[in-house]
Amino acid sequence: MLVYLAEWAGQLSVLNVFRYLTFRTSAAVVTALLVVFLFGPAIIDSLRIRQGKGQPIRTDGPQSHLAKKGTPTMGGLMILSGILVATLLWADLRNPFVVTVLVVTVAFGAIGFYDDYLKVTKQSHKGLSGRARLMLEALIAGLGCLVILTASRAALPPADAALASSLFFPFIKELTLDLWIFYVPFGAFVIVASGNAVNLTDGLDGLAIVPVMVAAASFSLIAYLTGNAVFADYLRIHYVVGTGELAVICGAVIGAGLGFLWFNAPPAAIFMGDTGSLALGGLLGTVAVAIKHEIVLAIIGGLFVLEALSVIIQVTSYKLTGKRVFKMAPIHHHFEQLGWTEAQVVIRFWIIAVVLALIGLSTLKLR
Repeated sequence: MLVYLAEWAGQLSVLNVFRYLTFRTSAAVVTALLVVFLFGPAIIDSLRIRQGKGQPIRTDGPQSHLAKKGTPTMGGLMILSGILVATLLWADLRNPFVVTVLVVTVAFGAIGFYDDYLKVTKQSHKGLSGRARLMLEALIAGLGCLVILTASRAALPPADAALASSLFFPFIKELTLDLWIFYVPFGAFVIVASGNAVNLTDGLDGLAIVPVMVAAASFSLIAYLTGNAVFADYLRIHYVVGTGELAVICGAVIGAGLGFLWFNAPPAAIFMGDTGSLALGGLLGTVAVAIKHEIVLAIIGGLFVLEALSVIIQVTSYKLTGKRVFKMAPIHHHFEQLGWTEAQVVIRFWIIAVVLALIGLSTLKLR
């Protein structure tokens, strides 16, 4: 919204600062942080009163988790508030990529909110059915990908229109694969998988939010470079007109995440819940699709991939052989069962997330 002030820079030169993407991204970080930090206590108190017993704690999980009984959930509302306020203030709302990412994020957050609501009111781990949730997520993600595809094609000359539906491979220069009509289903899969992978990772205090911030910081840089013709040409990455604005949203995620971590640090005063994890995962997936870095998302978000794979392997193994590969899934619980403390699991997983982000960022130059 404030970006429009730059149009008056001719009358007041100081307003020209609102043109700069770096300035608005930094401002989004600070704005989102302040929103969550200032309004967080009131939100937590309100949720604690309304939820009573808080999020149900699994009795078959690590016994140390039983002490968390009564902690309210739906902390994703705090994160979404910070992201929305910061994005509405500092991003260019005329940009179709910005609007699409916001809509998908809020829609995924709404699905997660309803799931959290059912769990809290029923005091059960069974919220919205898995099939219904996946169908809703796929529908939203598919529509979002269709808008992204249309916007990308509109910005390309007719001779290069196929690039809008192409998959680009990291480390290999000039290698692309035109997915044609399968691009939208593929993009939807990326978004849905990202949302649910982050959701599975959110099982310990602070475990999910820091890797999400690390991924958001990485994609903020990639979005900035992808949306800049000069940098994109130098790095030999696909230039997508308008995606630079997504750096502002990623900046808002960092700020909101920092604010949330203040309250989610052990012992957590509030849990993110599906409200936050689904929304943040959906946001990262949608940004990755928009900037044509879907495969890089699997590298930068490798921790989330590992968590999701551990569940898939565990379920598949048990159904086929009756045996479990891990002591407990997702894999962070496996390490708890091995004797690692919660703090050890969280901090070591943070380190893994940072290393994977650095590997992902290296794909920008190693081509």
